[in-house]
Amino acid sequence: MSQTEPTPITDLLQADPDPTETREWVESAEAVIAREGPQRAHQLIESVVEVTRRAGAHLPFSPTTDYINTIPAHLEAKSPGDAAMEWRIRSLIRWNALAMVVRANRKPGDLGGHIASFASAATLYDVGFNHFWRGPEGDHPGDLIGIQGHSSPGIYARSFLEGRISESQLDHFRMEVDGRGISSYPHPWLMPDYWQVPTVSMGLGPISAIYQARNWKYLEGRGLMPKTDRKVWAFLGDGETDEPESLGAISVAGREGLDNLVFVINCNLQRLDGPVRGNGKIIQELEGQFRGAGWNVIKTVWGSYWDPLLARDTSGKLRQLMMETVDGEYQNCKAFGGKYTRDNFFGKYPETAALVANMSDDDIWRLNRGGHDPHKVFAAYDQAVKTTGMPTVILAKTVKGYGMGTSGESLNPTHGTKKMDDDAVRAFRDRFNIPVSDAQLADSAVPFYHPGANSPEVEYMVERRRALGGFLPQRRRKSAESLEVPKLETYERLLKDTGEREISTTMAFVQMLNITLRDKQVGPRCVPIVADEARTFGMEGLFRQIGIYSPHGQKYKPVDRDQLMYYREDTAGQVLEEGITECGAFSSWLAAATSYSTNDLQMLPFYIYYSMFGFQRIGDSAWQAADMRARGFLLGATAGRTTLNGEGLQHEDGHGMVQAGLIPNCRSYDPTFSYEVVTVIQHGMQRMLAEQRDEYYYVTLMNENYTHPAMPEGSAEGIIKGMYLLKDAGKAKKGELRVQLLGSGTILREAIAAADLLDKDFGVSADIWSCPSFNELARDGLDASRFNRLNPEAKAPRKAYVTELLEGRQGPAIAATDYIRVYADQIREFVPMRYTVLGTDGFGRSDTRANLRRHFEVDRFHIAHAAIAALAAEGKMTAKDVARAIKQYKIDSDKPNPITV
Repeated sequence: MSQTEPTPITDLLQADPDPTETREWVESAEAVIAREGPQRAHQLIESVVEVTRRAGAHLPFSPTTDYINTIPAHLEAKSPGDAAMEWRIRSLIRWNALAMVVRANRKPGDLGGHIASFASAATLYDVGFNHFWRGPEGDHPGDLIGIQGHSSPGIYARSFLEGRISESQLDHFRMEVDGRGISSYPHPWLMPDYWQVPTVSMGLGPISAIYQARNWKYLEGRGLMPKTDRKVWAFLGDGETDEPESLGAISVAGREGLDNLVFVINCNLQRLDGPVRGNGKIIQELEGQFRGAGWNVIKTVWGSYWDPLLARDTSGKLRQLMMETVDGEYQNCKAFGGKYTRDNFFGKYPETAALVANMSDDDIWRLNRGGHDPHKVFAAYDQAVKTTGMPTVILAKTVKGYGMGTSGESLNPTHGTKKMDDDAVRAFRDRFNIPVSDAQLADSAVPFYHPGANSPEVEYMVERRRALGGFLPQRRRKSAESLEVPKLETYERLLKDTGEREISTTMAFVQMLNITLRDKQVGPRCVPIVADEARTFGMEGLFRQIGIYSPHGQKYKPVDRDQLMYYREDTAGQVLEEGITECGAFSSWLAAATSYSTNDLQMLPFYIYYSMFGFQRIGDSAWQAADMRARGFLLGATAGRTTLNGEGLQHEDGHGMVQAGLIPNCRSYDPTFSYEVVTVIQHGMQRMLAEQRDEYYYVTLMNENYTHPAMPEGSAEGIIKGMYLLKDAGKAKKGELRVQLLGSGTILREAIAAADLLDKDFGVSADIWSCPSFNELARDGLDASRFNRLNPEAKAPRKAYVTELLEGRQGPAIAATDYIRVYADQIREFVPMRYTVLGTDGFGRSDTRANLRRHFEVDRFHIAHAAIAALAAEGKMTAKDVARAIKQYKIDSDKPNPITV
């Protein structure tokens, strides 16, 4: 290498030209650590690094540390608990968790279940329950614990010993239909007094935890909740971190300094089918990601049995070996025992082989991982709860299927193991010293074991929970305070005719929100949330009015400071401007929408977004919100497939209302006029805040401007039920042809225009029905059908609301919406006449609104033509009339079907 070429940094690291000088620097660092502590040594080293960089050296940055515990043994906080007693309790919990799943799967039905996940995580939960997690009884508001879904059997097993869950419930694990059993995973909808949060849909638990912790800071910043030391604890698996949602928002937590947040990642190195990183090291990978995002990272890799070996590792070869060994090989070491580990791990170098020369193979096999050592876990948790200014992640190394022996310990199929043979069950019993005899295990029985309510084990457990504020998990069903919401008359000006003034329903919502914000009770509880489109939706006025929340305030002068509606950030700001993250914004909404339960503080979140980026993009989260009994409003702006005319296929939403209808406790509406928007939202506030109903609302909003009529008298009930008569054509004259035109959203206006065409061109009169919710109509109809089917001797059959309204009306019915046909078609069973549905099936595209509606065949001309065709099918008009309509309205009969192009 020539003198002009730089020496590769790898060569500099490997070759030491002056070992004596290096030793002097190292001894200096050791002296500083001994005299002034590691923090001072770190400060000095950083200063030296900075000087070197300024001189032009490109020093490599490594976000990872050695593959050892972050907390040295001599700095570990010591647990005050009774270690022997806690091991005994942990063993009983392990047994009952195993028995629950094995018993369930020795019954007919193959119910499934998971043993291995909790087996690996039992110590992680045990230490938290015994020493760290606060319940909500007394002065403390309580912590929020996001249990890893597949670990639910272990949580039930603990509650069984505590006397909170009966043996009968354990014996009906995953048998929920008759109300006797307990749910497969954490489901607040199914167990509303027990589970705090649903977490089993991979990735949603972590991102939800981040925004829950952030929501607490938001409520504290606004003065709605006192500052406390409560924490959000999120448990997840190392394989789960491959989900984008798991790590996608960790920078938010670091940036906002969420020191009320703790992630515990159970690194058992295995996912469902094999190793998480067979050729790599998942703990090192995660350390780099979290450290780079500004988190406090605590690695709990090795248990206490490794401490003497590491202390004797003067050559550094053991640390080197730990770094070199990949996770697939670590999995082998636990699967194949002590001799394999001696030969294939320690035997790699003479120095490491010598470290274990005096140890038996059994001794080597017993070298434990950090996540199974309660002393190491306690030290990690203790540091986590004392950390300020940043969130903490604990990377705890464990063994998948710990204790399951040949039935699954550290084997690839372990995750799905739900059955164990008798020999494996006996081995598990013996390993954890469970007082169950062979006779009790006869005939394939696997009995539950409870030592008795007055046993030392149970008394210890109960005392620990009493000291920590009550049992967990437990969930609050309702807030102690129901709120009085503004009356409908409060929004009187939005219920009136707009005259010649044209507005969109989006603007009607914004005006309603502004009125609501001024209400003394509900106003402070409103949480306006946008991903990054406030100006698009005309909400920028809120920036100055109520401010944008920022934990750091505003450290700069915004470029639009001289404008009326400038971008104002504030520590007490009310708007949550989340940036371009629909998943994050929805998680933020979910945190506010469940505040009544987690905080005993009712909040009213309004999340407004491009409708196409709602249920389609965050559908799994929307289902999670239903499970968690969320309360709030989702506003799908620029809704419909033909209203957002310039954006095209990826933006135009023709199926959001159908997706909303899939969620049982989501009530969805597609309003046309401002008074419909106001009526639905006011009704929702009454239901959610005053009556505390566990439901949430999806309301579409359009960006199309037009005039709005006054609210028809007596229409409120119909708006909420989903349909009301907007225009009555009057009593039909003899021989007069009549049709029923149904519509919603912006296409209702096309139906209104179609009625004029039919009257002018064909002498056909039309009743016009506004249908803000075909979903609500369908649910009502299905309920009526079910009642009639199950009550054949009832005095009077129940009629669907649609049937009640249309019964006795003349002519066929034509429904047209800006959504795919299945949306309006779902009420066909309840329509007492010929029923034709028009919709926007197919891909969206960019064009004018008129051209888009013509393309999808939902404009006024196609609606009028469909009415003529329906009348002809009934023999009231002729084929010539239909042909005349095609010609007169310039309908292209040869145009390809939009659903196929």
